Amino acid sequence: MPLFRIPIEGTRAVTILIAFDAGARTERPAENGMAHFLEHLVFKGGEKFPTYRDVNQAAESIGAVLNAYTSHDLVAFHITARAERALEATDLLTDFVGRPRIDGKELDRERGVVVQEIARANDQPAVLAEHLIDQAAFGDHPLGRPVLGTVEHIRDTFTREGVVAFRTRRWAPARGGAFIVGNLSGLNGEVEDLFKRFPAPPIPEPFEPAPPLEPRVLVQERESAQSHLRMSYRPNVQTSDPRRRAALAIYSTLLGGSMASRLFDEIREQRGLAYSVNSAAHAYADVPVLQLSAGLESSKAVDAYKRMREIVTELREQGPTEAEVERSRAFAGGARTIAFENTGAVARYAAQQRIVYGEEVDPELAITLLDEVTFDEVVEVAATIEDQLSVACVGPNTAEDFASA
Repeated sequence: MPLFRIPIEGTRAVTILIAFDAGARTERPAENGMAHFLEHLVFKGGEKFPTYRDVNQAAESIGAVLNAYTSHDLVAFHITARAERALEATDLLTDFVGRPRIDGKELDRERGVVVQEIARANDQPAVLAEHLIDQAAFGDHPLGRPVLGTVEHIRDTFTREGVVAFRTRRWAPARGGAFIVGNLSGLNGEVEDLFKRFPAPPIPEPFEPAPPLEPRVLVQERESAQSHLRMSYRPNVQTSDPRRRAALAIYSTLLGGSMASRLFDEIREQRGLAYSVNSAAHAYADVPVLQLSAGLESSKAVDAYKRMREIVTELREQGPTEAEVERSRAFAGGARTIAFENTGAVARYAAQQRIVYGEEVDPELAITLLDEVTFDEVVEVAATIEDQLSVACVGPNTAEDFASA
């Protein structure tokens, strides 16, 4: 498995993160939810630490914090510890991630836990809106399916054999990486041997390319005084170009990524249409997304939608001001710098950079790229965001409310 060491001066902590190009977008239709379910199951124990109790007690015994995440892009496992316990932390992490038992009885017990996690997500309108906008933006493509999967899959169809087969097919070290970030003083040559615990199956098949934009409006009608609105655009930005991704990040910041942004200033402060409003840009391996979000009184949802859409159009046709770009560039670069004080944040960035984009891991370059974005580059990004979008809403609204707006 490729191993990347990223030293950070002035910290006493170290994060070890292991990730694979095996997120939800690599699942077959009948496997939806399996990447996340497998994330849960590997914590149940490996060869040296054979039970979940052994894993948890071992982590606490060295004062370490374990966690994991599954996205459409990746599945990742990480542990953060004080530098002098780094070798022990790596031993623990590589054992249960590299040599998981995937016990059948534990699998059946964990079904109920994940079903409850899905139920909790469905009970939270803001989370449900996130699932709904993915479906609106990508349809039945894997990017449009929920990372958590369905209750039916978790409860009725997933088997140990199927989970093991998915892991064997997708968890290829050549399509993953190990990242050690922070204070590296507690490591020696033994650490490299620990990463040999991962088998080397054949290179997995490529994931299904993202589909072209097909605008949709999806509404989950609920009796509530509040609505959760999502709007998804498809910028014409090459995700393989880090400079263009940085320019998109600055554009998103001035649109709705700060309290001085256009959306926050006008939708929240001037018009009082929403109590929360923002924008966020994300680049999958092959497609960028610009998402606008608002939580607001249901009677104001359509007015907010209209004005948010108009603001995107104004930026496309008239462009931002130089002052907006300068302020947003400073804010985005500062936020990234502050975030990178955390070893875990750098590790997550490194996994995304290397595995999703296939680029060199250089946290300093990530900050420099934001600092170097020019006014003209942001204008160019704004000009690519056409008035074509998908919309999702959870609340007492209808699809016709937005389709006719």
